[in-house]
Amino acid sequence: MTPQNGFVHRREILATMVALLPRSARSRTPTPGRASMAHVVLLGDSVFDNAAYVGRGPEVVQQLRTVLPGSWQATLLAVDGNVIADVARQLERLPSSASHLVVSVGGNDALRMSGVLERATGSVGGALDLLAEVRERFQAAYRDMLDAVQATTRPTALCTIYDPRYPDPQRRRLTAAALTLLNDVITREAFARGLSLLDLRVLCGEDADFANPIEPSVQGGQKIAQAIAGFLHVQPESRSSRVFAR
Repeated sequence: MTPQNGFVHRREILATMVALLPRSARSRTPTPGRASMAHVVLLGDSVFDNAAYVGRGPEVVQQLRTVLPGSWQATLLAVDGNVIADVARQLERLPSSASHLVVSVGGNDALRMSGVLERATGSVGGALDLLAEVRERFQAAYRDMLDAVQATTRPTALCTIYDPRYPDPQRRRLTAAALTLLNDVITREAFARGLSLLDLRVLCGEDADFANPIEPSVQGGQKIAQAIAGFLHVQPESRSSRVFAR
């Protein structure tokens, strides 16, 4: 540094101070769009725990590991057949190193409630009233589950329920229409709480994305894995809702 008139240039002082900082302090700011280290945990049902439906093909968590940087981790806690109320038990096994959560649950709850589609009513208003009751029960359970998830303070993404690929066109049509009510709950809760959203209705929009009417195939799983990877690359400081649909 060269003094000029008894003073040192401010820029030279700052440069010297930065140079003297430990390397860890100088690299504390993460690269935009990437976390320095991530350990994502998958919670929910067979959308993630789909090994039984893809034969010798890779399940979703395996596909996710192949698209993550080498130091990043992915853990499967989702269980085939689980419902919204089961997520609390899955959280009991949450690794302390978990940095992100992704939740895909509610499809099995919808299946349990699907009998309402067979009930006869005397009017359209009566039918809507039945569906409103289903939506309210679903919303109460989903909110309780999210309270437990958010208590972990990890950045979280929620998944919508995709449209099943039933062979019967009428059943497929009615189920897709009814699921809009439940997906409305999921999207509203995501946006109200500042959580990200993976829209599986758009991601898994082809019949080939399904191994059977309600489970993702290898192709569908790959799309889901890519969307999860996209969520992990969002700055952890960002708590605004983001939608991943491709």
